[in-house]
Amino acid sequence: MRIQVLGPGCANCAKMETHAREAIASLGDAASNYEIEKITDSDVMADMGLLVTPGLAIDGVLKSSGKVLSPEEIKSFIS
Repeated sequence: MRIQVLGPGCANCAKMETHAREAIASLGDAASNYEIEKITDSDVMADMGLLVTPGLAIDGVLKSSGKVLSPEEIKSFIS
């Protein structure tokens, strides 16, 4: 499963990535089934429907935008 953090690289985007890594790490052995991809290309973000950063997508499907999700919220999307 590919978890995509969308944003230009701002502090909130970095925090979202950190929270995504924490969510994956909490899965234990299953963590190896996940990969994190940072997307900073504005055209790609627009194609995914992102209007406000940071964003989170799972396998190319936008799940959240405009707020930093907690590790628990991210975990609910991936489990």
